[in-house]
Amino acid sequence: MLNSQLILNQTIIHDEWTFVALPSGNEEIKKQAGKVVLFKLTGESLPSELQINETVIPQTGKIILPLSVYLKNRDALQDRVKNNEIALWIATHETLDPLISSEKDINVFPLIAVFVERFQDGRIFTLGNLLRTRYQFKNTLRAFGDVLQDQLFYLKRSGFDSYLIKAGKDSNEALKALQSFSDPYQGAVDIKEPVWKRKVRS
Repeated sequence: MLNSQLILNQTIIHDEWTFVALPSGNEEIKKQAGKVVLFKLTGESLPSELQINETVIPQTGKIILPLSVYLKNRDALQDRVKNNEIALWIATHETLDPLISSEKDINVFPLIAVFVERFQDGRIFTLGNLLRTRYQFKNTLRAFGDVLQDQLFYLKRSGFDSYLIKAGKDSNEALKALQSFSDPYQGAVDIKEPVWKRKVRS
């Protein structure tokens, strides 16, 4: 369980979800051709088969699973999906294609979380936009990891409505960041029309 504070919309709340992490990988990268290519390009690696197989899935409660682990155990988890007990998380260097290919409607999941390892990684904004616009995800979209207070307003504009604040940071200060600008100029996921369409000049 992450020792952090959770914001949903404009409120600090207790987290009812249990985050499930992948076990640390200890395989040599050279043994995994696909992983080698990704690592050379980005410095990031996809979960190995060993990591996926060794991930411990809690048998009860609401859990946020790595996408790769869910896909491996999809059939066995369908009853829990129907009971709204399964949510998913993906890292910014992963693609949404496996999820979209496996599910007719991704809104069967009450929550999807996106993990960003380094705050400089802007792919989290792209993933939020894709989930909300192209794939029409309507439920809770959470950002977690190395998310800075200064980024929360822009994450909101990209479709996120939930933010896991890192341990040691002030979640009350983070709330203020969601109100950094009173009336954004550009249209985005949260407010689709630009300001010149929303305002009538006298």
